Amino acid sequence: MQDPVSGHDRFVRVRGAREHNLRDVDVDIPRDTLTVFTGVSGSGKSSLAFGTVYAEAQRRYFESVAPYARRLIHQVGAPQVGEITGLPPAVSLEQRRATPGARSSVGTVTTLSNSLRMLYSRAGDYPAGADRLDSDAFSPNTAAGACPSCHGLGRIHGTSEELLVPDPGLSIREGAVASWPGAWQGKNLRDVLEALGYDVDRPWRELAPEDREWILFTDEQPVVTVHPVREAGRIQRPYQGTYTGARRLVLRTYSDSKSPALRAKAERFLTSAPCPVCGGSRLRPEALAVTFAGRTIAELAALPLTELAEVLAPATAPGAPETARVLAGDLLARIATVTELGLGYLGLDRTAPTLSSGELQRLRLATQLRAGLFGVVYVLDEPSAGLHPADTEALLVVLDRLKAAGNSVFVVEHHLDVVRHADWLVDVGPHAGEHGGRVLHSGPPELLAHVEESATRRFLFERPPVPGRPALAPGSWLRTGPVTRHNLRGVDAAFPRGALTAVTGVSGSGKSTLVGALTEGREGAGRSVTVDQKPIGRTPRSNLATYTGLFDVVRKLFAETEEARARGYKAGRFSFNVPGGRCETCQGEGFVSVELLFLPSTYAPCPDCRGARYNPETLGVRLRGLTISEVLDLTVESAAEFFAEVPAAVRSLTTLLDVGLGHLRLGRPATELSGGEAQRIKLASELQRPRRAHTLYVLDEPTTGLHPADVEVLVRQLRGLVDGGHTVVVVEHDMDVAAGADWVIDLGPGGGGAGGRIVAEGPPAEVARTPESRTAPYLARALGITRG
Repeated sequence: MQDPVSGHDRFVRVRGAREHNLRDVDVDIPRDTLTVFTGVSGSGKSSLAFGTVYAEAQRRYFESVAPYARRLIHQVGAPQVGEITGLPPAVSLEQRRATPGARSSVGTVTTLSNSLRMLYSRAGDYPAGADRLDSDAFSPNTAAGACPSCHGLGRIHGTSEELLVPDPGLSIREGAVASWPGAWQGKNLRDVLEALGYDVDRPWRELAPEDREWILFTDEQPVVTVHPVREAGRIQRPYQGTYTGARRLVLRTYSDSKSPALRAKAERFLTSAPCPVCGGSRLRPEALAVTFAGRTIAELAALPLTELAEVLAPATAPGAPETARVLAGDLLARIATVTELGLGYLGLDRTAPTLSSGELQRLRLATQLRAGLFGVVYVLDEPSAGLHPADTEALLVVLDRLKAAGNSVFVVEHHLDVVRHADWLVDVGPHAGEHGGRVLHSGPPELLAHVEESATRRFLFERPPVPGRPALAPGSWLRTGPVTRHNLRGVDAAFPRGALTAVTGVSGSGKSTLVGALTEGREGAGRSVTVDQKPIGRTPRSNLATYTGLFDVVRKLFAETEEARARGYKAGRFSFNVPGGRCETCQGEGFVSVELLFLPSTYAPCPDCRGARYNPETLGVRLRGLTISEVLDLTVESAAEFFAEVPAAVRSLTTLLDVGLGHLRLGRPATELSGGEAQRIKLASELQRPRRAHTLYVLDEPTTGLHPADVEVLVRQLRGLVDGGHTVVVVEHDMDVAAGADWVIDLGPGGGGAGGRIVAEGPPAEVARTPESRTAPYLARALGITRG
């Protein structure tokens, strides 16, 4: 189809897409539309939208960049596709699971902080005689602006002998200094101390006070010769060892380590308090002396964006100084875009690691709206994630504005209101993994009603109201409160024991804060399990099989084969993480990095093992005809058939199937899993445990990233936990989940300062009739209730 004016093809035409599970897909997608890609989790919709369309657009852009510069840019590989025509430049807004660093904030992500600093620099009220400051002087992330005491962090960290040595009855050799690292480094510190003449075998409390003080708090770093004790069969030569005080070591680990686990361990031995110099504002006194509208820049950055807009509004009135009027007007326009996306409860100083991936994506979307680009393809990954239904309506307005500006908007989405709003629908399926990868429908949404294979069709056109749950039988309650944290002010809450409770409310209303207090200070809850969407591993070496413990069973089975016993192979031989059985060329990765001089490095299958990860000797051992590499390449569904006679494997695989993950391959790297997949793997790992005493299960937005068909599977599993006598609490925006719960606690009515209290609680039908609740009308719709 050609544009009658320009004569140009108005479609993006994809031919022969084979990325991941896509089966030689051909599809035509019109430009200048809001196109939604749907399908069950793992069907291939993201492989088509991101892995093919966006990846090809990015590759073409990089072709125009100088080869030397391309080495400095992180690139995805060329997609497996025959041809794509009619493809404009593309911008990707994915839900990145890795959040920015602690110095990154709402202000830096949106660049609002730059505008606010400029406002203070050019239009602030300075003390008499003070020199005008550059905008950098108002940033805690620059040398010119950071408080010299806390280096712009706002808090001072310290420690004490009680924290570093929790059990003074132990000797140093027995591990008295609990903050020391384990393994060789801890032994090295002990040996260095012994070489310095300290008694490492006396109980800590019996050491001289001055010795204890020096061991823990010295800033000296003496170097001595260490003569290790000889161990049987090992020759250990003397070496030069350096001693580092326990305080210095724990502070260095906390500030410099890239490992979240090591940082978390170090934090246990630290105290934290607001910086006494800047009072937690993170800035130098010179910057804090400048005000605007009677407030410092730290005070304005702490306000919710809706309140910040109210403070800035008078500066744009007629008669206001020109500089202040222009800068404040620009700030207000930028803030309006963010609040339009339902994020007005955030403050500029809110750190990025405390934001959800959905919030981060919407902040980047707000920045793109202000950029005013024309003629590009925006590819978005579930922009409705973490959004209350009331906020989804505002999101649709924003997406329409992007389209009206002359752009194409391609959205991977499960939210049915967004799907119904689309101009064009691409439905991928019919199922996940090898049972998906086909385009079932590409056309107007209403025509999907005729595609019987589609898993989306039933929910879009034939969905009946959610049947109400029977009334709860009288029983005991889990109580928490009064909770005063963030925007909660003395909130008391009660959760019915042995029931499914949904905690609802708009973004920022206090849901996660309330549930967090329940897991910390519960009475009568027994065991507590929190199932979040954080990655199950941070490197490709962690995968589905290793996380669930299934790989231990598989390696043991290989070690018990006749061939392995004949060769003397133990279970460790079949691990790709340690030397022995793995391919040493790629060190068990399965691929190698190839340097291409001025072009960016690329990855290619290992030339020796061809991606199998193991050496030929290990691959010579077969379990019922399959090598260890071939077993890792099985899907959960195929593996369930292969290991049907192995009870230990069946338990893990059955629970993975029960939570709808049959399409995943056992060796799928943890880094390639979505947050929803990671959460369901954690849930499956928990479900496979032998049933214990009463357990409290807490899930934070478990339906994020799930198709309605997958949500049904998940809810069925949660119901199974409740039927087993356990308590399940979910923080949720999906109204079908809330409607099917036994009890609903609705917070609000708004976000930030406008929320933080319980608006309604009770059975779903009762909450649905609460006039003040913003959740009520959507809950009523899911239940099929007509509100008066």
